[in-house]
Amino acid sequence: MIAELRNISKSFNGIKALENINLGISEGEIFALLGPSGSGKTTLLKIMALIEQPNSGEVYFCEEKVTNKNIQQTRMRATMVFQKTAVFNTTVYKNVAYGLKLRKIPKSRIKDEVSDALRLVGLQGFEKRLANSLSGGEQQRVALARALVLRTKLVLLDEPTANLDPRNAAIIEEIIGTVNRSFKTTIVMATHNIFQARNLPHRIALLQNGRITETGTTTEVFTSLSRTLASFAAADNVFIGDANPSVDGVTLIDIGNGVQIEMTALKSGRVSVFIDPKEIIISRKKFVSSARNILKGRITEIADAGNVVKVKVDVGKPFIIQITKKSLADMKLHLGMKVYLAFKASSVQTIQD
Repeated sequence: MIAELRNISKSFNGIKALENINLGISEGEIFALLGPSGSGKTTLLKIMALIEQPNSGEVYFCEEKVTNKNIQQTRMRATMVFQKTAVFNTTVYKNVAYGLKLRKIPKSRIKDEVSDALRLVGLQGFEKRLANSLSGGEQQRVALARALVLRTKLVLLDEPTANLDPRNAAIIEEIIGTVNRSFKTTIVMATHNIFQARNLPHRIALLQNGRITETGTTTEVFTSLSRTLASFAAADNVFIGDANPSVDGVTLIDIGNGVQIEMTALKSGRVSVFIDPKEIIISRKKFVSSARNILKGRITEIADAGNVVKVKVDVGKPFIIQITKKSLADMKLHLGMKVYLAFKASSVQTIQD
């Protein structure tokens, strides 16, 4: 085990953030902490990073108990990237080189290490640009490069793609996978995104109210905890429906109010349905598409979500679509407008109830 938590509890002002946490992280794996906001994910990451100390319990790193005597040395073997990106008001190069300078790495080596880290996150050529002039997604990649350049055994990521547009979110996820595969870096990430948790990590721990309710592989967790997982994603595009396989090899799901959707996997019976808002295309006109699901509706809400916009469309059921602000302006979308939605049958995720 690269990291292990034994009977960890943590409170803030008498309010329990974590209660009796027991968790082991295997070397070389991607491990996800999945849960809603306020479930204790960030606090758990900070304890693993040795930034916060628990009120009770023990932390082990590479089978060695962390104590006051070795905490400073052990802390150098892990690094954490926070959800709210913080970059220094200087160049990208100096941002990424900062940790190496603190560790008194020779200047000649720093140059090579920074170059490698920026290439890894797709920001080669950005060395002289001011970090705080970059987009949110680019700043997150700078923060990730600043962590990866240290070559620590453990990297902790707090909601690494929160509020990023689909392109930058995909880039970050690809970087995480590449770093894990190429360098065998152990990565622990906190997320409330069930789609990300289903596709990226090797194992998952499900957190709720400061407790771990389940750990296992993605298959194990998604199979055994359908109702809890459904409640985590209740904000966007979660429906309950009746699934019936059709003769042409797809499953038709009736989610009520006359709305039916198709998916590729064969299912039967009551299911929880999830559709990623980023997977849905919105158009002002009906168009020819390979997508099996094309729905007509009316825009009922347009909400600013940081770097992106969330558009709610009533098709008999409310669907959330995530697009860029530029797309919103280019299509001249507005409240009350009739639009068409399209998404592939393969984009429909289900969990058996």
